[in-house]
Amino acid sequence: MAGEQKAKAKVEQAEGKAKEAAGRALGDEQLEGEGRTEQAKGDARTAKEKVKDVFRH
Repeated sequence: MAGEQKAKAKVEQAEGKAKEAAGRALGDEQLEGEGRTEQAKGDARTAKEKVKDVFRH
């Protein structure tokens, strides 16, 4: 389960970076903002998994 969540976090971060870059290239501030939001969600999920790992070991 933890590996699945970590992978999901990486996917969110990658999708967010892609959206942000596309938004920046197209001049679409909304798309750029969505990308940053997705990256933040991925970062939060990664942090949560790291905390869970600390308590597992």
